[in-house]
Amino acid sequence: MKSNAYSKAGVDITLANQVKDSLPEQLVSTHRKGVLGKVGGFGGLFQLDCSRYRQPVLVSSVDGVGTKLKIAFALNQHNTIGQDLVNHCINDIAVLGAEPLFFLDYLAVGKLKPHVFKQIMNGFVTACRENHCSLIGGETAQMSGFYQKGEYDLSGTIIGVVEKNRILDGRKIRIGDHVIGLASNGLHTNGYSLARHIFFEQMKLKPGSRVKGLSQSVGKELLKVHVSYYPLISALLKKYNVRGKPLKIKGLAHITGGGFIDNIPRILPKDCDALIQRGTWEVPPVFQILQSNGKISDLEMPHVFNMGVGMVMVVSAKEGDGILRSIRSRKQQAWKIGEIAKGHGQTILN
Repeated sequence: MKSNAYSKAGVDITLANQVKDSLPEQLVSTHRKGVLGKVGGFGGLFQLDCSRYRQPVLVSSVDGVGTKLKIAFALNQHNTIGQDLVNHCINDIAVLGAEPLFFLDYLAVGKLKPHVFKQIMNGFVTACRENHCSLIGGETAQMSGFYQKGEYDLSGTIIGVVEKNRILDGRKIRIGDHVIGLASNGLHTNGYSLARHIFFEQMKLKPGSRVKGLSQSVGKELLKVHVSYYPLISALLKKYNVRGKPLKIKGLAHITGGGFIDNIPRILPKDCDALIQRGTWEVPPVFQILQSNGKISDLEMPHVFNMGVGMVMVVSAKEGDGILRSIRSRKQQAWKIGEIAKGHGQTILN
């Protein structure tokens, strides 16, 4: 039965049910061993196979994609936003050595539009499949009058698992260890409030504008999908962090909000600094354009943006060159960008 009164108030239950009709098949396509129950229940069920672990520890994280959504609204392109959210969340637990198990999403809209909903969900499903992570549930809330026309908000929660004695928390980092930077493909999901201000207010550009130095429009450059480093990290940990032997990969930092300055110290011992050497990696043109036109200082840039490094890896100095070669052999651009030195738990850029 169609709820006319509720529909007139801006919440169409019938439409919501219709657009969700294809969800069971999509969600099932992401399922891995351990998922229980049917799609659409009040809660998602997952049975952890504890026989695979001696001391399993669950790892969780929740996040959103920030004002990158504004670019999706402007271009009416929503298929990449779901991938951004899943990949960001997976990176946040991968740095602890965790394997992603399942993901849940929250989508809040003013007025539900079927084509937008389908694009977002396709993004979730694509990223979950690529990372062998099950999409087991979520919530779509119609909130009439709460959001501006054509806008919505997203958040996601990821749950993973790691063996307790294999948790990467940086405690084994020592003076002399190498710092390796894994390339990003752009802004990922951070710094968009400043980037939008520079491109669209200071430079007076439109999402479809072309800028010298960029191979595509500004809007498409800003919608590049946040890279997931989990498949690479998983393979490297299996190769280099062998049970019963000293860790060769000692710490990982996801370079998100706060850039180099705030994120690398999260894994450093209190008596160690990360000395990062500028000029040792390739900075994508988008950051150079932003700095030049926004008149941003050399100190502020790496505090806001990832500067072309989406993940930092601290590794044993003895194994550093070999690990770097292994990373590159897996088609991931990477560089040695610094070393660990005696200090006070800070990032120092030279």
